[in-house]
Amino acid sequence: MALCRLLDRLPAALQRSPCARSCSYSTLASCLGGGRAAAAQAGLPLRLGGSGGGRPAGRCQLFATAAGSDGEQCTTTVTQPEDSHLFQGILSGMLAPYWESTPTAEAAVNALEARYPDALIGFDHLAFRTFGVEGLGIASVAQLFADFGYRRRDAFEFPAKKLRAYWYAPPDPDLPRVFISELKVEELSREAQGVIRKYAGSPAAAALLGKYGPMSSLLGVQPWCTPSLEDWELLSRESEYAAWVLVHGYALNHTTIAVHRLEGHEGGLEALNAFLQEQGFVLNDSGGITKASPDGLLLQSSTVADRVSYCFCGGETRLVPGAYIEFAERLVLPQFAGLQPGEVEERHRRDGFETASADRIFESTTLAAKPDEI
Repeated sequence: MALCRLLDRLPAALQRSPCARSCSYSTLASCLGGGRAAAAQAGLPLRLGGSGGGRPAGRCQLFATAAGSDGEQCTTTVTQPEDSHLFQGILSGMLAPYWESTPTAEAAVNALEARYPDALIGFDHLAFRTFGVEGLGIASVAQLFADFGYRRRDAFEFPAKKLRAYWYAPPDPDLPRVFISELKVEELSREAQGVIRKYAGSPAAAALLGKYGPMSSLLGVQPWCTPSLEDWELLSRESEYAAWVLVHGYALNHTTIAVHRLEGHEGGLEALNAFLQEQGFVLNDSGGITKASPDGLLLQSSTVADRVSYCFCGGETRLVPGAYIEFAERLVLPQFAGLQPGEVEERHRRDGFETASADRIFESTTLAAKPDEI
């Protein structure tokens, strides 16, 4: 099947800057003033459509599909979830605000495209963060992917960070895996729990957010009212993860490039890390630049998250940790070591995730919250 390119960006009318999510018209006026120009002067990232910014359609692939809108042959018969043009549109819509607000990710992909002009750069997995309260949490994101054939796999626990997670296997190996985590809100202080539940709302409201909240990531907006600086600072002192979810909601936390699919690249992840550092990218060094699984077959690295300007509901702006990009190399399993390179498929490689490595990858936003330590 032909490879369908990423959609460019959502219509301008559907994208808004962080300040546009304010709780009051007066705050919105003070943040945006004259609109785009005033926001730019305030150093705010613009998530408004138009011809500039954002990752254009290119060789960074979501998945293999027969459906396309860029001149390639297209079929109207959908026989599998992964062939769904709707699913392609949903994932591409989630990626649009990610490219807009994560310049490091866009720059990294641009660098790879320049170095490997004939390669198709594919995703290994996508990752989301959530609040673990009734109606929200892992299930609220997982349902969307389950509807398109994804299956829940291994569970992970991160006691020190008060997190749990699952990863979800796609119905076709050409689709990206999905990693969804949630904060164990019940283990936080009473004050922190109160802040989170204030924005999640009543059980009925939380159920509604859980049902439709993930769609907010297509629009680049939050599922709840813009938080106050005071609430964000309270959560930041207790859980960097909680503070991240408060300001970003269901937005993509990170994407991951499949290094083993990078045609023309030699030397694996170690060589890629060296190349990225030569290009000036700052990589997460928590536990070492390369995070290796105990069997040595899953290698991961990531950039430190971008810091983005965020406008709180009182009109204050602060630099907060944003999203980042990860790189993963899945080596061939021992039982398939005799295969020739051209015979190796995704199913022949190491699957799943590792708790210790994932724990270190989470630090990509923690490091961004402590810029003096980078």
